[in-house]
Amino acid sequence: MKSALPKVLHQVGGRAMLDWAIAAAARTGAQRTIVVTGAHSPQVGEHVAKVLGPGASVIQDPPLGTAHAVRAAEAAMAGFDGDVIILYGDAPFVPPERIEEMFALRAARGGLVALAFEARDPTGYGRMVVEADGTLSRIVEHKDASEAERAIRTSNSGVLCADARMLFEFLAKVKNDNAKGEYYLTDIVALGRAAGAPTHVLIGEESDALGVNSRVELAAAEAAFQKRMRIAAMEAGVTLIDPETVFFSYDTAIEPDVVIEPNVYFGKGVKVARGARIKAFCHIEGAEIGEGANVGPFARLRPGAKLGKSVKIGNFVEVKNATFGEKAQASHLAYIGDADVGARANLGAGTITCNYDGFDKYRTTIGEDAFIGSDTALVAPVKVGDRAYTGTGSVITKDVPDGALGVARGRQTNLEGWADNNRAKKQKAKETK
Repeated sequence: MKSALPKVLHQVGGRAMLDWAIAAAARTGAQRTIVVTGAHSPQVGEHVAKVLGPGASVIQDPPLGTAHAVRAAEAAMAGFDGDVIILYGDAPFVPPERIEEMFALRAARGGLVALAFEARDPTGYGRMVVEADGTLSRIVEHKDASEAERAIRTSNSGVLCADARMLFEFLAKVKNDNAKGEYYLTDIVALGRAAGAPTHVLIGEESDALGVNSRVELAAAEAAFQKRMRIAAMEAGVTLIDPETVFFSYDTAIEPDVVIEPNVYFGKGVKVARGARIKAFCHIEGAEIGEGANVGPFARLRPGAKLGKSVKIGNFVEVKNATFGEKAQASHLAYIGDADVGARANLGAGTITCNYDGFDKYRTTIGEDAFIGSDTALVAPVKVGDRAYTGTGSVITKDVPDGALGVARGRQTNLEGWADNNRAKKQKAKETK
């Protein structure tokens, strides 16, 4: 990756690749999840401790191959009596449904189950040698494969399911007499077969096994994720006017009958309710958008933004950690941060909530049916009451009572003839130079 960040912590769809595997395990109801890390990547262990708690990772030191990596987890798995599935931190797209299928196949037939796929180009992948009866004979790494074996398109994903006792029994017998001098996890298939254990292969999709080893492959994984999300959204009843320009995160939740215009980005933690419209060139993260709301174009919703039903947020409006009641609106050119805006309130162009004094954040409250005049600065903490107004160009530092008008600006003074006299004076000075 040519990066200070460990490979498995690079993100796809707003989530670290490692966390995709952890989440897949969680969705299958895994009783225990152990992450094997390298001694050279303490950041990974720290990340795992935050996600799964202390003791959820073990260190493989030195790295001597995939079988050696799994054996590093043996002590942590002591006393566990059940099925184990092995996933990879740089292959984020193995779906929980595929894991369940592997568990089901093992429950029905026993032994070992390996996940495979039919590769369009199998170069570099291990090959699955399958017997006439459909059982898995062995897995041959590409470097160790014969020409006949390299012609096989059924390829190894690396994902393997086995009974814990059986798994570690066979792992102890794995040798490193191969082209790389490593202990291959794939060797346990042949060892299991020799011991009389049933060996099976489950054929999944090639996209299940998509791995990442470079920035180029990371971009390809992101593209594959986005394509999957776009299709899923449209199949669920969301209109994407130009799908290729809309970008989702792993947890983006959008209800049917939402319309999304071109060039919209959804960061993590976004929920959009039925019937909303997101106009072009919006950036949205950590926000909840209510039913029938209208956002954009060129709007930014930051974490904590919560828009009620039929709210309107217009062009060049930024909302952060603020709630908008039903039918409230800020149609253009405003910053609303750390605020509560009541139902049907109208915020004029240039409205700013001054929420930060350099040390602490403060909250602004705007009542129902309030009208905030254009170019109003609301200096928090401050409250504008229900049905209250603020005069255009005001700097509001004190609460405005319900139904009142708050005006805080210098009184206008007109100096008759000043402009004409000034123009004549300046012109004369210019002519005498």
